[in-house]
Amino acid sequence: LAGDEQSAPPEARTSGTLGAQVLRAITQIQEMMQPEDEDDEPDLAGAKAELDELYERRFERMNDFEKSTVLSFYTNYYLTTEDYPGAIGIYEQMLDIETLREDTRLRTYRSLGQLYAAEEEWQKSIDNLEAWRDLSIEEDTIVFRNLAYGHYQMDSIVNALPHWLDFMNLSLDLGMELGRDDYGFLNGLYFGLEDYESARDLTKTMIVKFDDRRDWQNLSAIYAGLDNEDRRVQSLNLYYLKGFMEDEVRFLNLGQSLAGIDAPYTGAKIIQEGLDGEAVEADVDNLTTVTQMHLMASEYASALVPALVAADLDETGDGWDTVGYIHYVMTNYEESVTAFDAAIEKGDLSNEADTLLFLSRAHLELRNFDEAEAAARQSSEAGDERATTAAQNFIRAIDGRRTFHNTIAGRKADAIDFYESYPPLR
Repeated sequence: LAGDEQSAPPEARTSGTLGAQVLRAITQIQEMMQPEDEDDEPDLAGAKAELDELYERRFERMNDFEKSTVLSFYTNYYLTTEDYPGAIGIYEQMLDIETLREDTRLRTYRSLGQLYAAEEEWQKSIDNLEAWRDLSIEEDTIVFRNLAYGHYQMDSIVNALPHWLDFMNLSLDLGMELGRDDYGFLNGLYFGLEDYESARDLTKTMIVKFDDRRDWQNLSAIYAGLDNEDRRVQSLNLYYLKGFMEDEVRFLNLGQSLAGIDAPYTGAKIIQEGLDGEAVEADVDNLTTVTQMHLMASEYASALVPALVAADLDETGDGWDTVGYIHYVMTNYEESVTAFDAAIEKGDLSNEADTLLFLSRAHLELRNFDEAEAAARQSSEAGDERATTAAQNFIRAIDGRRTFHNTIAGRKADAIDFYESYPPLR
């Protein structure tokens, strides 16, 4: 009898509707995940248990629409609990549904692209986003942006660039506002490709739009990449004039750069401003730098102030050697001798022979011939062959000056004696 025959299992339905049993189960699960009463807490654990039971009991017999619906609830659960690997697995399973609606497939590819990016699986993110583009008749700003990020993370800047440009252009076409970070990422791509001309043009645009200190700062770096030293210094000077400069490196960089283009006085003023504002550390190196720049500008009195501070801080005698030189060119010969003596006493000089020779010069200007000769002889013994030759030549000059001085002094004495022999006029 037909009634005695074993019934075959029902085949899975392929219609795009929810069966009554699936609908009831899904409705209950939705109520557990999103209660109508806002005061009720979602029962995510209970909803997951109901989903698992429904899946085990009926999934294989569901039509494709029912399967996609159940899987969508799974993705909602995993996304709510921030279980991204779990959500990825469900989305991948959803793509296996042959009759999956096109809009659902598009959302799935897009979601997988974002989730794989969150898990830093960049190639899989790119693959799914490109699959979305192949299927979609429209473009999407988020897809372009995530494609650019993905290629960038894989160190493929050359592939990231066109996607980011598409993101920016499409955003503008849609009337969306782009922020400085959007332009900044594009500039970073240009830097990575060493396309400094494009970076320069974009940075100028950013300065007009945002007037941000970072863009003024980048402009000088771009001109450095273009080997345009004059423009680099000009842009760095504008950065300073706008009051953006706060760090030691740029104060020193600008000051020394100005000295390099024959503006040492201005450069020294800028570094001194950094020292006064404590942006530049008042250590030996920086004080010596500003001293040297004042010397380049022939501003000897201005050079003396930082030089004296540096001399006290310097563990070697070089600081006092500089002070001695400044006093020497200012014709303060006694102060020069004192400073050179302090330099020699402190020791560890970079060029002891040179210090001794300048000490000899200062003594000679004071007509301390014996002290000048002694210092010159020490210089002759302290240096190399060239220094020895210079010292010996100077010893001969000392002898000549001494002879000349003695001759003049003798004639002066004779003249005094001559006139003293005559009786005074009445």
